[in-house]
Amino acid sequence: MRDRDALDNNPHISRSALEAMHSQLFGWALSRCGMQRTAAEDLVQQAYVELLSGNARFDNKSSLKTFVFAVVQNLAKSRFRRLATRMRLVQQYQVADDVVDPTEPSAQNNIWIAVRELPTRQRDIVELVFCRDLTIEEAAAVMRVSVGTGRAHYDRAKKALREKLKEWSETDR
Repeated sequence: MRDRDALDNNPHISRSALEAMHSQLFGWALSRCGMQRTAAEDLVQQAYVELLSGNARFDNKSSLKTFVFAVVQNLAKSRFRRLATRMRLVQQYQVADDVVDPTEPSAQNNIWIAVRELPTRQRDIVELVFCRDLTIEEAAAVMRVSVGTGRAHYDRAKKALREKLKEWSETDR
């Protein structure tokens, strides 16, 4: 890392590394905010403020990606704690027209419908591993659970998805 690329209050973080992971970080923030773009933008901006100010200090105990994703996760939890229950209820009973086209059934739509139906921790680990390219170990660190717990959630999520998709494929016959 070039010295001028390092953050002043967080010398182990480079601006170029943050820029490289920005799109994945924004996607994670979107999922933490119920796909509300403006809330996700605010969340990512707050994460950058925390990193630039040194309030969230990176100490090389994990990968930079894991650390930054955890900063967003923690900010989202503290910011949306009261709204989380309400948002889940609204999302549970509301179909997102832009995500699923009911006239065009596809395997990909079915997979993401099934993922949305998973319990929160299982849904989170599936998203972190498959969409955000984290390992199970890194995803567990972001979620602040042990690696064993992360693996258990991952395994349960795969089994639940397999069963749900199998059930749907048998129904379609």
